[in-house]
Amino acid sequence: MKKQLLIGSILLGLLILGSCNEVEKKEETSKKSPNLLVIMTDEHNFRTLGCYRDLLSAEQAFVWGDRLAVKTPNIDFLADNGTLFSKFYAVAPLCSPARSSFVSGLYPQHTGVTENDLPMRDTVVTFAEILKENGYATGFAGKWHLDGMGKPQWAPERRFGFSDNRYMFNRGHWKKIIDSPDGPLIDAVNAKGDFTYALNGADETSYMTDFLTDKTLEFIKENKEAPFCYMVSYPDPHGPDEVRAPYDTLYNHMAFAPPKTSLKEGNNIPSWASKQEPEVDQSQYFGMVKCIDDNVGRLIDYLKESELLQNTIIVFTADHGDLRGEHQRRNKGVPMEGSAKVPFIVYSQDLVQKGATIKNVFNSVDFAPSILNMMGFSSDEDMQGIDFSSLLTAPDLEEGFEDFTVTRSSSKKEKWISGMTSRYKLVLSELDPPWLLDLEVNPDETINYIEMPEKEEIVKNLAVMLSDYGHQFEDPYLKHPKIAEDLSILHNQ
Repeated sequence: MKKQLLIGSILLGLLILGSCNEVEKKEETSKKSPNLLVIMTDEHNFRTLGCYRDLLSAEQAFVWGDRLAVKTPNIDFLADNGTLFSKFYAVAPLCSPARSSFVSGLYPQHTGVTENDLPMRDTVVTFAEILKENGYATGFAGKWHLDGMGKPQWAPERRFGFSDNRYMFNRGHWKKIIDSPDGPLIDAVNAKGDFTYALNGADETSYMTDFLTDKTLEFIKENKEAPFCYMVSYPDPHGPDEVRAPYDTLYNHMAFAPPKTSLKEGNNIPSWASKQEPEVDQSQYFGMVKCIDDNVGRLIDYLKESELLQNTIIVFTADHGDLRGEHQRRNKGVPMEGSAKVPFIVYSQDLVQKGATIKNVFNSVDFAPSILNMMGFSSDEDMQGIDFSSLLTAPDLEEGFEDFTVTRSSSKKEKWISGMTSRYKLVLSELDPPWLLDLEVNPDETINYIEMPEKEEIVKNLAVMLSDYGHQFEDPYLKHPKIAEDLSILHNQ
């Protein structure tokens, strides 16, 4: 009997000790600085993600045909268990300007990157630089597009806080990559020996999306003991529309149709919305999105298996959208939803509201200060974005935020600028009369409401806020003679 009591006491003691150790382990984990994994895609139409389709009517969710869609369970997992922003916009729907603002918290006119292929100013401080200064292991893999004309230009000398940038390349949309003793190589060349975007038999290890995921996993494994910050920037689903097997045939059975907005009349279309070539076949684009989602799943699975997920913030987003035939346009560069709106999801087991949707408008500039403050670090004093980090834990605070943001064209294109709320867009252009879009009553964005008397106060308020933005952030677009005149008239009406 005494022996049994002794054994029982020992077992109880071990249980208590184990429980204490477990509590200490959890406390130790909770005290660690959170890891950060940023996943960015390129030219990504938000309608291809299930979590965004769920917010739309069927007509808006399935613009390429009834119920024709890609299933994206892994990205949807991040949204279902994190916070999704339903109105997050590229500050400029073009690669380089949007990326420069995302990493810096500055508007394009202050990063030096107002159009593609311009180098970001040396003085710019990124979120990675601040995390690096606070002891983080930092790295970047994939498309950078902030160091000028270099193509592909692996591992640019200027790292902007991303210490491990071996797999960073400046620009291009290469499909097949291999490792070599001298670093990564593009494994597709033409008869002249020039690198090409050809698939060239790319598989699950050499296709760019898979390759970059492997390098991301390697970095996390090497740095899992220290807090880490890694950004993986997939060049897909940007064109060319080609993807490796088996994704290249997954959607061939779908009978895609042109979006309804591609059939709009051309008599009253502003120049910034004029028709181009229609885009009908989405099979390869859908395949690229599916490949991305599967690779996001690989990242989530590893973080789970290695017990890192609980202490890792995952951000999923894109630099800008892709119209894919909407308004009979391809690519980006205009203020319409398919071009300027991007997916933006923040996942964290402990730091964000699970399953919340933020409906206020925000843009690329707001990311850097928000993520830094969310992680407990002060953002750079020069950052110009809005800190929305409090909404991640308390979405009900939305009413305390001004529901206004800006998106603009690049300096090489026709100058246009749009002041936006979650419902309205006021678009001013150097070539066209002002336009007011009402997303609630006309989500197709085909009607100009600028002359309607009942919208007069809305137009004036948008003009005032746009004018305030121009003065505060020295936007040269608002000094263009025609845009300035239109703004003044609307401001004072």
